[in-house]
Amino acid sequence: MLYLLLIIFIIALIVGPAYWVKHIMERYSQPDNRYTHTGAEFARRLLNQENLSHVKVELTELGDHYDPINKVVRLTSDKFNNASLTAITVAAHEVGHAMQDRDDYLALKIRTKLVALVVPAQKFGAAILMLAPVSVMLIRSPLIGGLMLVGGFLSLGSTALVHIITLPMELNASFSRALPLLKKSKYLKEGDELHAHKLLTAAAWTYVSASLMTLLNIARWWAILRR
Repeated sequence: MLYLLLIIFIIALIVGPAYWVKHIMERYSQPDNRYTHTGAEFARRLLNQENLSHVKVELTELGDHYDPINKVVRLTSDKFNNASLTAITVAAHEVGHAMQDRDDYLALKIRTKLVALVVPAQKFGAAILMLAPVSVMLIRSPLIGGLMLVGGFLSLGSTALVHIITLPMELNASFSRALPLLKKSKYLKEGDELHAHKLLTAAAWTYVSASLMTLLNIARWWAILRR
């Protein structure tokens, strides 16, 4: 019974943040015409205001993010095209990362370098996990299979680790950059600042929650491969 409760607790710790982030983002995505600017337009306005006119704003399907290599704020269609509180708040968060880049914020530099290392490692880890069962059958050595599994899990888990250790950078983008921008612009409607604060917290936790879900997927892989 204690073992079962422990498993439930661990799953709740992993799934809980992802569910909360999704809930907050969806809650304030309606009405989608609450403001006069779409997320893309508001991002452009803030970037110009901060002398970052060289930074582009683009539509993406890969999740809201700032690309420090190509100097682009990328927003998904629900933020790019809509004028909800979620859209403009997330846009401000990503502009916050552009401001970090402009200011040579050390944590962003470290994150950029770590991600460049981790992405290939993640692909390599996935390949290892796919090949592990075949290798065990061909080589007939549980030790080799075990080592491959460990290598695969560590490679995939490295993504989660990077996002967790760079959470302070995300919080900085939300509360030391985006929130002051929103207050300075005086753009938020009366009563929306408290909700924007929740959204900025969710924006900061987006990568971490996604990474925790990756850990859950790794656990599923482990369960499958043990059979």
